[in-house]
Amino acid sequence: MILIDPPAVPWRGRLWSHLASDVSFEELHAFAAAHGLPARGFDRDHYDVPAEHHDALVAAGARPVTSRELVSALRRAGLRRPKPTGA
Repeated sequence: MILIDPPAVPWRGRLWSHLASDVSFEELHAFAAAHGLPARGFDRDHYDVPAEHHDALVAAGARPVTSRELVSALRRAGLRRPKPTGA
């Protein structure tokens, strides 16, 4: 299933959501491509999505969840790829 959290992350003067799959990266990339998200928006285990696209992606089938639910779903699916810690 494709999941999207609320636009709550500020960056470059905008708010951003995260789009992820709890099934596979293939499902995620296919959904993103079908809805015009650029590949450069992919960040380890999710796509960064500007707030103005949130509602259209929900209308297209992405399930709205909290940020915590999104991360939990990625972990359960074995798809979570956290940022490396330390140098």
